Amino acid sequence: MNVEDAISVARLTDVGLHRDHNEDAVASDLSIGLLVLADGMGGYKAGEVASEIAVLTLTAEMNEAMRHKTAIRFMPGLLPEAQMLIHAVERANETIYQISQEQPQCAGMGTTLVAGIFTDNKLVVGHIGDSRMYRLREGVLTQITEDHSLLQEQLNAGLITPQQAKVSVNKNLVTRALGIDEEVDLEVQEFEVEVDDIYLLCSDGLTDLVEDDEICKLLLDANGNIENAAARLVQTANEHGGKDNISVVIAMVNSPFVSEGGWVKNLLGKVKNAKTHAKKAEYKFE
Repeated sequence: MNVEDAISVARLTDVGLHRDHNEDAVASDLSIGLLVLADGMGGYKAGEVASEIAVLTLTAEMNEAMRHKTAIRFMPGLLPEAQMLIHAVERANETIYQISQEQPQCAGMGTTLVAGIFTDNKLVVGHIGDSRMYRLREGVLTQITEDHSLLQEQLNAGLITPQQAKVSVNKNLVTRALGIDEEVDLEVQEFEVEVDDIYLLCSDGLTDLVEDDEICKLLLDANGNIENAAARLVQTANEHGGKDNISVVIAMVNSPFVSEGGWVKNLLGKVKNAKTHAKKAEYKFE
């Protein structure tokens, strides 16, 4: 769904202070309501390859699906856009995995992924790994994705406290990544969207160094200037050490975005009309 008139987006990625290249990749395409961020991992520059493939493949596949209404499986309980996202991520995973198997310099490469699709006053969110999405609504910042990481599993099991988690040596060990195995499990959620919501996609280069309450303050202090908010978030992470690549995508909802019936309903309507016309023709020949 085209949300260019309803949503503003700012993107920024930075190499940080201690890396010689950037393994993060970010993209957005409001003509189809898409936001995406990936944080690569692997050998020398292989992580950069994985994240770039993920972002480019996802963007291309979603454009193809949206514009030509393909990759619809009609899975019960999921919006068509969620089904398209699952298919696009599967294609990205296949591509990264195949290259990692065929190219020795890319062996073991993979990437995290967090993506959002705005459609009909809703947001479809899909993620793999520890890149996150937050929502700022009425002054309250909420993390709406849960990390796929060893640290998160330890927290969920009550094996460590949040205070211990902040200094854990397992902070960056992900339990799920794109391109590592032949198949991948994308966690998908759907949320209702409200005007003035702000959504933040970010890599762990931000969240490892900047606490949630400081992220919230920086977003609020920007007073709707999301370009400035993105710059301040990256700057703050660098001021706190900048030990990793830092990437952010910020989306601000300026107005409702309602599709009149939705293209799936329109498609089903066309099918129904075609059947009706065929029936009339059949009666005519009788």
